[in-house]
Amino acid sequence: MKSPLKFAETLRRPAWGTPNTAGVSIPRELGFENVDFHIEQAAILSDVSLKAEASQVTCLLGPSGSGKTTLLRIAAGMERQSCGLVQLDQTTVGGPDVFLPPEQRGVGLVFQDYALFPHLNLLANVSFGLAHLGRGERKKQALHMLDRVGLSDRTGDYPHQLSGGEQQRVALARALAPRPGVLLMDEPFSGLDSRLRDTMREQTLAVLRETRATSVIVTHDPEEALRMGDKIVLLHLGKVEQIGTGRELYGNPNSLFAAAFFSELNIFDCVAGDGVTDTPMGKIGSAGIAKGTAVAAAIRVGAFDILGLDQSSEGVRGRVLSTQFSGDHEHLRIGVTTCEQPIYARIEAGSLANEALAGKTDVVVRPRIEGSFVFPAV
Repeated sequence: MKSPLKFAETLRRPAWGTPNTAGVSIPRELGFENVDFHIEQAAILSDVSLKAEASQVTCLLGPSGSGKTTLLRIAAGMERQSCGLVQLDQTTVGGPDVFLPPEQRGVGLVFQDYALFPHLNLLANVSFGLAHLGRGERKKQALHMLDRVGLSDRTGDYPHQLSGGEQQRVALARALAPRPGVLLMDEPFSGLDSRLRDTMREQTLAVLRETRATSVIVTHDPEEALRMGDKIVLLHLGKVEQIGTGRELYGNPNSLFAAAFFSELNIFDCVAGDGVTDTPMGKIGSAGIAKGTAVAAAIRVGAFDILGLDQSSEGVRGRVLSTQFSGDHEHLRIGVTTCEQPIYARIEAGSLANEALAGKTDVVVRPRIEGSFVFPAV
């Protein structure tokens, strides 16, 4: 019988072959310049400009309908933009006077549903994009990639015999086998359960680092973008909302939409003061916003210190109205004396006494600076 530790390890990490054997691509820079895309009169993308730097992982992040997948299809040559340029290493591959089809762009594709050929076994699936190689070299390269994703013993199996995670690994192997300069991935982990999804992200990222391919990953999951992306492009209603590293977007969102996309917020309608704004929870800095401007003050649910009355008198007094336990955290709804609406907070489980969580003890609520923002009202 396996020890509990070893058993837990097998649950967390399926075998993915020998690291550092995926082979190296020649990475290419992918750029979009003033890209629009329209369907009849509807604007799907508007004036999108960005660059996915060579060898980096860029995450296209946003809600459904923000234009993420459309932008990926334009990069692949599966859609033609209404105007603007698509460039690889500053060479135009899509524009008013040129349009290279997908097979001439040298990009790899991993679709949301993996798009494996059901009538081909794994070896044939991975070999499909290697038609330019001789038969022996084609088989060698396909076996090499299947070995890297830990499926070298399943070469004769067919896609319907695989789990969702195994199908994703085959799709990744097939996309990387030709060693593309750019790899495009459309929601590659969305169909997996949460435990497997974490492992797949980690292992996929390891393979991407090995190949050095420029990677663009479409996702609607902010945690996924934060964990995987060297750079995040946040899209909203077909436009670029903000571009930066995960730390930049999370720590310095440039709009209420950007702040709300990465975490739950408590939002208060206020009026800006002179460099600071008075809110029901205290003063929040609002430098750069003119005094008297209508603003939305936002405080993340995880940015509160919840203390007993004997621990601090600095803050707003309140009482816990309800609580939800989620393992590592408690999610609280708190009535405060300064506001008609309750506030919502997330704290480490067990950090408050049981009687406080049951609503029998008053508490002091104190927001932290790093999770508090003020934006002009929309």
